[in-house]
Amino acid sequence: MAKVSTSEYSLETTLIGNKEICHLPPAALAMIADFFKVLSEMSRLQIICALKNGEKNVSQIIEITALGQANVSKHLKVLTQAGIVTRTQEGVNVFYAIANPLVFPLCDLVCNSVATQLQQQNEQFQSIKSFQELF
Repeated sequence: MAKVSTSEYSLETTLIGNKEICHLPPAALAMIADFFKVLSEMSRLQIICALKNGEKNVSQIIEITALGQANVSKHLKVLTQAGIVTRTQEGVNVFYAIANPLVFPLCDLVCNSVATQLQQQNEQFQSIKSFQELF
């Protein structure tokens, strides 16, 4: 099982059962790839963020994300099928909630990695800018 520390953004050796991810069969790797495909859409990430503080109905998600109703419904279906979001009907209302809370530490790890890359790019840019000022 993955050991993730969201406060330090560290990831130790990833194990599934007793196997490292690199030794998984192709079918298992395909499932992991499919999970990441679900998270690779910006609108779905917006919906996940909208649900971070608790369950919401479609109208609330639309208000938070400023996405269209058809778009939100389409992405909620994908997120539900992937097991990331749950759907609960209460009378005429349908509420959505995060089913897999591991998406948040995972997103934190990715955000930290992107921030590090941007910081490195900025340092390179500043270095080039300083070099240009010499001429």
